[in-house]
Amino acid sequence: MSTFGTHFRVTTFGESHCKGVGCIIDGCPPGLALTEDDIQPQLTRRRPGQSNLTTPRDEKDRVTILSGTEFGHTLGTPIGLTVPNQDQRPHDYTETDLFPRPSHADWTYLLKYGLKASSGGGRASARETIGRVAAGAVAEKFLKEAYGTEIVAFVSSVGKVAMPFIEEQSETGVPSDEFVEMLSTVTREQIDAEPTRCPDKEISKKMTQRIIDAKEANDSIGGTVTCVIRNVPTGLGEPCFDKLEAKLAHAMLSIPATKAFEIGSGFGGTQVPGHLHNDAWVQKTGRKGQKFLGTKTNFSGGIQGGISNGENIYFRIGFKSPATISQEQQTTSYGGVEGVLATRGRHDPCVVPRATPIVEAMAALVIMDAVMIQLARQGAASLLPPMPETPLRPAPFIMPVPGGQAIKVDEASKPKTE
Repeated sequence: MSTFGTHFRVTTFGESHCKGVGCIIDGCPPGLALTEDDIQPQLTRRRPGQSNLTTPRDEKDRVTILSGTEFGHTLGTPIGLTVPNQDQRPHDYTETDLFPRPSHADWTYLLKYGLKASSGGGRASARETIGRVAAGAVAEKFLKEAYGTEIVAFVSSVGKVAMPFIEEQSETGVPSDEFVEMLSTVTREQIDAEPTRCPDKEISKKMTQRIIDAKEANDSIGGTVTCVIRNVPTGLGEPCFDKLEAKLAHAMLSIPATKAFEIGSGFGGTQVPGHLHNDAWVQKTGRKGQKFLGTKTNFSGGIQGGISNGENIYFRIGFKSPATISQEQQTTSYGGVEGVLATRGRHDPCVVPRATPIVEAMAALVIMDAVMIQLARQGAASLLPPMPETPLRPAPFIMPVPGGQAIKVDEASKPKTE
């Protein structure tokens, strides 16, 4: 389906070569200051033609807010966002009328719907992600203002060229202290300073050359994107089937060209015995001096039992090599006749540099939806009389609340009266 979320719902629309793409956001809280200037930066980071490492398709991707705001603030009603397609070249795709592209969605879309978009990838095109990024920018602004939440994604590998932490974890099974520290400090400004969006300058140079080599060979190459979410509210996630990591995996694997997802220690953690992998509880001090329980290590990736524990959430997504390449490929036509497909058009030799804002957007949508679900539960519970102390509900304890506050659970459950 084209709709994501339950309380904060986003429906995207448009194909790669239609008049435009965009989204409808339903469920955004009223009163959020919002203009196009709040959304445009992320769309600009996603847009094509940023360097010689991306597709040369020239799209400005200027967003327009159609509805849902007045005097620069959200009304609580559906927000309509649209971006025009301006540099379409449908004639570049005449060959795909005869041959389905290998490893692309041409054939499967035809199997499912009985017809397909005649040019580009239709809804399977990365142009569809514009609506996601626009909606994600709205969600991210709310999270930043309400909780101080920060979401940063960066390229961690291209082909076999990888940041050192990937090789280190393959040897030890768990993330290194240096990697965990980097997750706490890395910024978008550092990432955007490199054309590959890898914060390691030396590794970035090698990634650049690997992408150029693929481009000059009319080929493509894949890679991975790592994402960290900081200042995450506690208690997010809906066991059993909508655990927070399950929703993140769902979101990330819905992005075009994704093939893998791991969170926290990921697959490496399967090699480490429990006494070394367990995250011990310790008392921590918040930004305003409040005491709360946190973990000494964070191999869990900020989620336990499917619920956020207040630590940084971090995960890695694998993107395959783009399917559309300009090399001649031996394949078979829709009619079953063997032949050669020589694809034209403008395509990314590697998608991961432009995928970082898409990953950030989907992370923001997951967290925003989870926040609204949890706030609804807490709001309903606050109307009830306080529960007595029981063995299942120990004496009042301190629960961290991002934003520098701390509240006693008993106080949080008391009905508020004026």
